[in-house]
Amino acid sequence: MKKFMNSAGTLAQDCLEGFVAAHGDIVLFGEGKKHVRRRVLTSGKVAIISGGGAGHEPMHTGFVGHGMLDAACTGHVFTSPTPDQILAAIRETDGGAGTLLIVKNYDGDVMNFEMAAEMAMAGGAHRIETVIVNDDIAIERSVRGTGRRGVAGTLVVEKIAGAAAQAGANLRELKELGDAVVAATRTMGVALKGTTVPQTTRETFVLGPDEMEVGVGIHGEPGRSRDRMTNASAVVELICRHILEDFGSRGEQSILLFVNGLGATPLSELYLVFGLARSFFEGQGVTIVRSLVGTYVTSLDMAGVSITVTILDDRLSGLWDAPVLTASLRW
Repeated sequence: MKKFMNSAGTLAQDCLEGFVAAHGDIVLFGEGKKHVRRRVLTSGKVAIISGGGAGHEPMHTGFVGHGMLDAACTGHVFTSPTPDQILAAIRETDGGAGTLLIVKNYDGDVMNFEMAAEMAMAGGAHRIETVIVNDDIAIERSVRGTGRRGVAGTLVVEKIAGAAAQAGANLRELKELGDAVVAATRTMGVALKGTTVPQTTRETFVLGPDEMEVGVGIHGEPGRSRDRMTNASAVVELICRHILEDFGSRGEQSILLFVNGLGATPLSELYLVFGLARSFFEGQGVTIVRSLVGTYVTSLDMAGVSITVTILDDRLSGLWDAPVLTASLRW
């Protein structure tokens, strides 16, 4: 394994140092370098905070800025940030209107954000609401266990909730909006190569030359099945059919179609996937009214792609279109 790093143990912090130095017009470190926050905070606005392990860049630090996140907390590679990091971010960014936590549905993330929220609310110091993102349809819904993972759809939730917060929505409204976006969002991914984790120097799974992993997570988890590699049209149709089936009765819907690279997939292939997915959905009577293509929610150096669909109405479309200025998403 070859990686540009000094040591596996310092990789996450070393990367954050470079990130903040490169985007100092938008972000800065919070106190004690426990989190990254907006350089300019807005008093009286609900603060939006998210976070997770390193290795998913540009998520989440790349989405800190106007119209999106107020702060992001980063743990070690594929490791949740600690409650004290999250608590520090809450205390530093809460401008008096409360804080919305956007959390991917993994045990460590959910537990640590919940602990931080409890500490923050002690004595009435802060008002906190939490949105749990669970858009990954590769995991079956279950009343036991963690259930579905939060993956690329997290970006959609952060963008729409961030826009609403910027426009002055209150904490209760943002909680309801975030939950509604989660309910309207589905994601599924496929990988051609596993993730090489710096601490172990090994790939999380190894595929043969004619194999692909269907339904992968963003921590290098194996998928729901290992299938024979086929052409791009068949792969895209497989993913898109799973997504449509999971929505169930859909009628004629308008959607955001988001094609995301998992770390080592060329942009040319992502656009190929987008074109095929668009053709498939339009053939099913679904209208693509918004689109996003790029490498935004990664799993280190995994070669793969995920497809995310969010059902939009006029309000959600308007919030998606609202101005955003972050290191990795801006219009």
